[in-house]
Amino acid sequence: MAAPIIELDSVVAGYGPMTILNGTTFAVERAAITTVIGPNGAGKSTVFKTIFGLLPVRSGSIRIDGRDTTGLKPRDLLKAGVVYVPQGRNIFPELSVAQNLELGLVSADFAPAEEARRLEAVLERFPALRRKARQQASTLSGGEQKQLEIARGLLLDPKVVLIDEPSIGLSPIMVQDTFRILTELRDRGVSVLMIEQNARSALQMSDYGLVLELGRARMADRAAVILADPRVGHLFLGGALEEGAG
Repeated sequence: MAAPIIELDSVVAGYGPMTILNGTTFAVERAAITTVIGPNGAGKSTVFKTIFGLLPVRSGSIRIDGRDTTGLKPRDLLKAGVVYVPQGRNIFPELSVAQNLELGLVSADFAPAEEARRLEAVLERFPALRRKARQQASTLSGGEQKQLEIARGLLLDPKVVLIDEPSIGLSPIMVQDTFRILTELRDRGVSVLMIEQNARSALQMSDYGLVLELGRARMADRAAVILADPRVGHLFLGGALEEGAG
């Protein structure tokens, strides 16, 4: 069995004097979609920010693809093949779609021909973005803006995608389209770690699930096992979790 793509070992992290992750330990399987669920305040988004170097690790360690990445900055993690797509809209609305994509290559040092190749490959995968490449990003629909965020991250050909609440503000059709894109990434060997407010739907299309509670991993298993567990269904897959994120 292949080694996990992400490993957290007794990670402690938080904001200022507040500790959110209390010795968090878990592993994420490679070339799979893993959905993180848990109540509000469980530390889901904090886990992502810590993995991506936006929050310091107070103690413990993080390994990605066998490499100790504890303490690395986001720029270094991008170079290591890790992309983070946070909650909400994270685009430059006054710039064109093409300019937004080009900014995704700023952290890299590709030759012009390689940049052009990567842009073409991404536009081939996202035909809606190709059609609107010269439009301001603010004119895109919510679903198209989310596609733009994902596409910008894919320019770096990542091995890991961390995506936080991809369905927020999207129509059901666009949610399904976003899930399809993530499934295609998984099928190409990319490891996807996702937080999603529609927890039941996300687990149904995932390979694995991870339950966080009070900054600790309480359960990690195949998504089907977590969906079938009555304790999980009662605590985390009811109305509260379907209605909002943590």
